[in-house]
Amino acid sequence: MKFATTDNYIATEDLTVAVNAAVVLQRPLLVKGEPGTGKTELARQVATALGMPLIEWHVKSTTKAQQGLYEYDAVSRLRDSQLGDARVNDVKNYIRKGKLWQAFDAPERVVLLIDEIDKADIEFPNDLLQELDRMEFFVYETGEVIKARQRPIVIITSNNEKELPDAFLRRCFFHFIRFPDIDTLRQIVGVHFPAIKPALLATALTQFFEIRGTPGLKKKPSTSEVLDWLKLLLAEDLTPEDLARDKVSLPRLHGALLKNEQDVHLFERLAFMARGQR
Repeated sequence: MKFATTDNYIATEDLTVAVNAAVVLQRPLLVKGEPGTGKTELARQVATALGMPLIEWHVKSTTKAQQGLYEYDAVSRLRDSQLGDARVNDVKNYIRKGKLWQAFDAPERVVLLIDEIDKADIEFPNDLLQELDRMEFFVYETGEVIKARQRPIVIITSNNEKELPDAFLRRCFFHFIRFPDIDTLRQIVGVHFPAIKPALLATALTQFFEIRGTPGLKKKPSTSEVLDWLKLLLAEDLTPEDLARDKVSLPRLHGALLKNEQDVHLFERLAFMARGQR
């Protein structure tokens, strides 16, 4: 079975090729792109389309690679030994399986999402090289080797906040999710809001791309943000005429699209300049 566009996710041709190529090569798929372009959702849709369970590992700045393998709770074992608990005789009682171990030990093939790997320190990707390559790791406390029953489909996302090591990149199949063009975005909106009126959608998308293309914008609005904006427009029951704006005003419900004061001030300055030219 191959991945393709689903009822809930519009995948471009180059994205479907990338997913299926990574599956055939048995390499992790490294997906980059602007925040809000559907990188995390891609893993969920791949799991659904291929009929596989999904295991999600959301990386934080404090996350260590070892946590993906397992964690040994030495403090609890010491406490239990002081209390005379019989559990201390088996160290396995104090081993907590990480997401990689869960994926390796799953009774069926799974999709493993390693989300926002660039949030962790630079050593994080390097510390996972061998485990992702060989699909096995050693548990020092028990002396056992954990091998994957079947190789999981690994999808790794990055917002490009920091460069990833070359040795790690060499082991991945790479794909950059480009921001969708207006036709693709129209299809994406159709999945989420099938009843939206064509006139409202046309006006909203035209205005959205004008906003996104404004020079000097610090953070361009993403796919997820335009969906939030459209949801608000529908909730307010606005018409294309309501949405139409001149150059001397901020966009309607702009808080869904402009996410920092610098960009709001930019549009306020543009509006002020436009008023002065009247």
